[in-house]
Amino acid sequence: MTTPKSTNAGAEAPVLVVGCGNLLRGDDAVGPLVIRRLQERGVPGHVELADAGTAGMDVAFRMRGRAKVVVVDAALSGAAPGTVVRVPGQELAELPPAHGVDQHSFRWSHALAVGRWLLGEAYPRDVVVFLVEAASTEPGADLTPAVAAGLERVVDQVLAEVAR
Repeated sequence: MTTPKSTNAGAEAPVLVVGCGNLLRGDDAVGPLVIRRLQERGVPGHVELADAGTAGMDVAFRMRGRAKVVVVDAALSGAAPGTVVRVPGQELAELPPAHGVDQHSFRWSHALAVGRWLLGEAYPRDVVVFLVEAASTEPGADLTPAVAAGLERVVDQVLAEVAR
């Protein structure tokens, strides 16, 4: 299992930005690559960055007591590759049940559902998810040009989101 890497880890920053995905599967790498790009550009001191890789359950625990959590991941919804969709917290109220899910099929949506159940009052007040539509998640593939462009757009959107 991948151990999430983070910046500002010593302090419990009120804002947590989590990149989910698999660096070895083409466009599925977009979440961790957004975290790397944010590290390069720099974030305000109240923001912690976490590369969660595919360790979704760890995300649930990392959310405890945060004021805001921003999750970035790839999506396969049928939209045009590179499309960035912002899903606000109020649209995340009805999350999929986590029963019958194993560690290989555990996604960001399951992490949020489990986090809401486990953390109760310590669940973040504000949760936002950014999804970047993938073109290819083939093992060993590179990031496609459309998703690379979407990555840059989502970095700007995340920076605007955490500045609020």
